[in-house]
Amino acid sequence: MDFLILLIGLLFGTVLVVGIGERVRLPYPVLMLVFSALFAFLPMIPEIHIDPELILPLFLPPLLYAAAQRSSWSVFRLRWRSLVLLAVALVAVTVGVAAGVAWAIVPALGLPAAIALGAIVAPPDPVAVEAVAGKVSMPRRLITVLQTEGLFNDAIAIVIFQAAVTASISGGEVGWSIVPSFLIGAAGAVVLGLAMGWLVGALNRFVPNLVARSAVTLVAPYAVYILAEEVHFSGVVAVVVTALELGRRARPQDSEERLTRTAFWEVVELLTTGVAFGLVGIEMRYVIEDEGREIFAFIPGVAAVCAAVVLVRFAWMYGLYRFGGTARLNRVPGSLKEVLVLTWCGMRGLATLALALAMPATTLAGEPLPGRNFMIVCAGAVLLVTLVLPGLTLPWLMRRLKLPSDHGAVAKQERELARRAERVALETMKRSRAADKLPAERRAALARRMSSLHSILERDSEADPQKMLQMKATLEVMDAVQREALAAARQEVLAARRQSGMDPEAVDRVLRRLDLRTVTLDRSGH
Repeated sequence: MDFLILLIGLLFGTVLVVGIGERVRLPYPVLMLVFSALFAFLPMIPEIHIDPELILPLFLPPLLYAAAQRSSWSVFRLRWRSLVLLAVALVAVTVGVAAGVAWAIVPALGLPAAIALGAIVAPPDPVAVEAVAGKVSMPRRLITVLQTEGLFNDAIAIVIFQAAVTASISGGEVGWSIVPSFLIGAAGAVVLGLAMGWLVGALNRFVPNLVARSAVTLVAPYAVYILAEEVHFSGVVAVVVTALELGRRARPQDSEERLTRTAFWEVVELLTTGVAFGLVGIEMRYVIEDEGREIFAFIPGVAAVCAAVVLVRFAWMYGLYRFGGTARLNRVPGSLKEVLVLTWCGMRGLATLALALAMPATTLAGEPLPGRNFMIVCAGAVLLVTLVLPGLTLPWLMRRLKLPSDHGAVAKQERELARRAERVALETMKRSRAADKLPAERRAALARRMSSLHSILERDSEADPQKMLQMKATLEVMDAVQREALAAARQEVLAARRQSGMDPEAVDRVLRRLDLRTVTLDRSGH
């Protein structure tokens, strides 16, 4: 019961902290970490520990799925170079350097535990990147690289972490055998992910209920992750492949399902992230109580690990800039300014938290695991250095660097796509046999509606700041009028429920249609 109360408290706390973060312009995960750490010291809070073996299966599947469903197979084919150099090579190098620094400064940690620490602090988090970088005027190509980097780097880090933890608790060593293990595990995970994508697609065709089809996307990541781990494949890769395959199998006519699923996963992602950061904040209490004043002895090692994480990323990005081997116009990073931005955006997040919490407290012999508290403190410090500092300073840095914007080129592509979409829609409507059954005036109205499709899909005002401000003001007025009208309509339908002989289910159906109409208007640009 104590854990259930704590969980409900963290869920409510996440919602509150999100509101505070919006007002003070700070990332809500960091605020959740700080507030939960302070709250944990209140005397009425009971001491609660979660089994470390449950941390990764609880938190990683939903967040990996949420991040991966915003990508696609075509993105991976186009950005394979970034995947290899950043999601694989950079993570491996960061693990090695951070482990070497930690082991040199804290020899009692042991090499396997030092490697586990390196795996904890190595992988950047795409969710954290979007939470911070999405609020500043950053070139889209840089954001794209950061998002792509964050999808598969967790897999590399988790494989290294699991091998290192096994060696730590058993007294063994970490060897090169993890390389073929990772390759075999990744290949098997791809097969499992494709199979799960096919299975969920078949279920979606069989189940007519919209809510049930959205719910299965929450079950699928957990199912494929647990299945992959049970057969010693990569659960991370399996979840990502499942999300990509489901995206590939999406049907054009499932627009309502996609709207519902997007809203559903935004809620899941927000609450899961908040709970995970809150649990780490609470864990800090136990670390401080265990170590007491001796925790200050951690400072040199913690500072060295934080510096190593940042410097390795800077050196790697600078190496890509100088020796990338491609045309400078297409290279990312393409300038020293972009090197600095990509270094600054190497934000750690949930993977670092989950791996830190997943570190077992004892060895197989039942003895306390040496250095566990140091590793948790290191993870928290790396989060502060790579997430809080960029969150506070990235807007200022972007203003100072004045990077050339590529939003104009992106807007041009959007306009071209909007025209193409409109042209195909008109041609399809003319060939449609169903349209022949409509009266002439209805066909004309439908043609006029399709002829304005491009104006809904394209965003010409983005290229001109003055037009953008004018359009924003106009849309705000339209939004206010629309919301006032729909709110009045909703009140009228609710009032009808009290009328004698009115079917409550009819009222509920109309209310749902009103809600759907509101969502449709909002997402189509009013």
